[in-house]
Amino acid sequence: MVKRNNRRRQKSALDYVTIPEFGLDPDTKKGIFIVLIFTFGAVSLLSFFGFAGAIGFYLNKGLELLFGWGKWIITIILLALALLLYNDDKYYFRGANYLGLFLFIISFHGLLHFFIEADQWQEAIKLGNGGGYVGLLLASIFVKLMGFWAGLLVLAGLLIISLLLIFNTTLARLMGKESWLAKLLYHPFGFIYNKIFNREVEYEEDNDDEELEEDIEDEEIEDEEDDLGFSSQKVRPEPDFMDLGDKKEKIKKSLKSEWQPSHVKIDLPLSLLNDKSGKPVGGDIKNNALIIQRTLEHFGIMVEMGEASIGPTVTQYTFKPAEGVKLSRIVGLGNDLALALAAHPIRIEAPIPGKSLVGVEVPNQTKSIVSLKEILSSKEFKTRKNNLTIAIGKDVSGVPWIYDITKMPHLLVAGATGSGKSVCLNSIIISLLYQNNPDDLRFIMVDPKRVELPIYNGIPHLLTPVVTEVAKTINALKWCLNEMDRRFEVLSKSGKRNIQSYNDSKKNGNGRRENREDKMPYIVFIIDELADLMVASAREVEGAVIRLAQMSRAVGIHLVLATQRPSVDVITGLIKANMPARIAFSVASGTDSRTILDTLGADKLLGQGDMLFTTAGLSKPKRLQGAYVSETEIRKIVRFIKDKSPEPDYVESILDRQKVKGVAGVGIDGTSDDDDELLEEAKELIINSNKASASFLQRRLSIGYARAARILDILEEMGVIGQANGAKPREILISKGEYDSMSFRGPSTSSGGAISGVSLHSREKAAMPDNFLGEEDDEDIARPETPVILKPLKEDNKNKDIAIEEDEEGEDVEDAKADEEEDNKDNDKPSSVQAMESKDDIEEDEGKYFSK
Repeated sequence: MVKRNNRRRQKSALDYVTIPEFGLDPDTKKGIFIVLIFTFGAVSLLSFFGFAGAIGFYLNKGLELLFGWGKWIITIILLALALLLYNDDKYYFRGANYLGLFLFIISFHGLLHFFIEADQWQEAIKLGNGGGYVGLLLASIFVKLMGFWAGLLVLAGLLIISLLLIFNTTLARLMGKESWLAKLLYHPFGFIYNKIFNREVEYEEDNDDEELEEDIEDEEIEDEEDDLGFSSQKVRPEPDFMDLGDKKEKIKKSLKSEWQPSHVKIDLPLSLLNDKSGKPVGGDIKNNALIIQRTLEHFGIMVEMGEASIGPTVTQYTFKPAEGVKLSRIVGLGNDLALALAAHPIRIEAPIPGKSLVGVEVPNQTKSIVSLKEILSSKEFKTRKNNLTIAIGKDVSGVPWIYDITKMPHLLVAGATGSGKSVCLNSIIISLLYQNNPDDLRFIMVDPKRVELPIYNGIPHLLTPVVTEVAKTINALKWCLNEMDRRFEVLSKSGKRNIQSYNDSKKNGNGRRENREDKMPYIVFIIDELADLMVASAREVEGAVIRLAQMSRAVGIHLVLATQRPSVDVITGLIKANMPARIAFSVASGTDSRTILDTLGADKLLGQGDMLFTTAGLSKPKRLQGAYVSETEIRKIVRFIKDKSPEPDYVESILDRQKVKGVAGVGIDGTSDDDDELLEEAKELIINSNKASASFLQRRLSIGYARAARILDILEEMGVIGQANGAKPREILISKGEYDSMSFRGPSTSSGGAISGVSLHSREKAAMPDNFLGEEDDEDIARPETPVILKPLKEDNKNKDIAIEEDEEGEDVEDAKADEEEDNKDNDKPSSVQAMESKDDIEEDEGKYFSK
């Protein structure tokens, strides 16, 4: 019985009651504080007029005793402070502003008391005059320590300092000729002074207005003269008669880029970003370390435990294994350690780079958010050597990680949905915006999802509005290729190796740039979802990305690619080979982790910014917690930039159709599929053999059906062969003699030898231009002494064709019939079968350029 009673006494009724926690959201606390401040200020203002009852009467008396005449200023400050806190996304009030507000209150009330005689200071307080007890305290201290006049000067200086801190301005703006204080003091006394001495103020003001209008017109003319863009110029009608000097100027301008410097400097304050929230809790560190040691000893592995580092997301326990222990045995016990610690997932780093230790990373009980403001205000970021440094996050030791994007030089970001990929892109963009003005850095952003990056529309750093369509994205990639080639030409002519040395060479001895138009801005091309682009147009996108990744580092063009589908058809081998800097967020399987990082580990991540970062300089991927920036912070920064800068000057030609030469792939090479390397050989075979069919080209050129059919379509557009007419063979529109004469005269134009854009040969008679000379008229004209380029025929094909015409005429007819029958069979095939054959042929022909 006694035991039962003791058991009953051990548990009380409160043990079975769950007491709810009283926790408020930070925004709720802020709202309550704003309402209290506004209510107190409004009630105080009503009490001055006797509209607040008995409580208002005592409140009015109390404010008079404390602040005297300054009670009105205190009420206005409270109402204004409530308004500023409510609109904190529009009005930015920092710690320095609050310090200035405090200095203003004490210095202002101290100065108010100096307007009263010293022997009446006590009586003035009772009457509600002067600066109240606050002013009496300050005035008496400064008068006893410094005297009347010195104390007055010190308080006046504190007042000016407080105004500088409150408005975050300079002394020239506060007290200069054009400042509001100077206008306030000048206009009342200046008007009387001018009336006394009969000064004609109105006439001078009219002259000033005329001079201002002339200056504005001159600035507009200069802006029109400096209106240069990135790569393409708008065609404007020129006068019939133009001076030679004007022509030279136009030629010089055409060699420059189409980008127009904005000359805008934007200093973003760190107060636009939020501070960190919360501290990480790693649990019972001693107990966990003991569990790890006992578990390993149970499997026959003796270890010596080391230090434990509490990071934002995980806690890393380190230990040194005994000699002769294979690390593979420790790695294989990951699931057993997770079971013993009751934590999943855990990651084993064996060994830790640079140390003779093994690390076990266990998830924290409470995670902490790594704010972007922490990274930007850290010592590592302040001592950076380049303004293209991006904030990445913090490691398990709490050390901030930053990296220069010019050393990457391109970045690949991959991870599952919700793992923190888009937040990582936003932190990269914001960290670059904090360091660079529009003249130094420009962005091209692609967001097929249409929800993440369009928030940046309207900032002057963008070369074009955020691109959301696949076709426009391909045009933007082509434009970057053209811009890359143009920049290489500029560097080659100037004898510089990279964009940094070129921009430095344009500075004078004082380190200032003589002509800002000569500066090349860096360009960062960001693609938020690469998988959507690869599905829609894989070859075009991959071809442009590979060439940019291989060559664009020297000219200041950098790629940041992100995808949530880390598969081999999206992140191909060639893309990975040219992007050594990669960030992997949480993925579903080890296969996806190997696709991104070529190693396991990303499948053990926790999500929400937990990442593995690797570059060419790291032997192993480094685990980091990514920097977090919220949508509210982004909107604040974008709004601040828009308020401080004019309308963005977009380059409209970026999204127009571009032509790029020297890039493998259909459509991306800018040649409209007309420059097939076998086109001339196929044309020669068809004209000499007088046969035109896909099967004939397949056998003679050893190519697939899709390529042969494409060559026939091109020759039909050029006017070499006629249209397909059912079972009948295609008509050859050019004879062998005409082709030989064209080959003798020289190489054909891009349209197959067409003159002035007219097709080479067609069924209808094409009218020749007026300036076209026939053979008879051509004899009397002296020709320049230039070597004639002869285009010999292929020896093997030529011999075969001659043999067919002379010795095997019967077999030639049979071959022609067989070709026609095979061609008709190909045309009668279902579209699905043709599509399958076309796909196989494309992979067969072009597989050497792109990974499947």
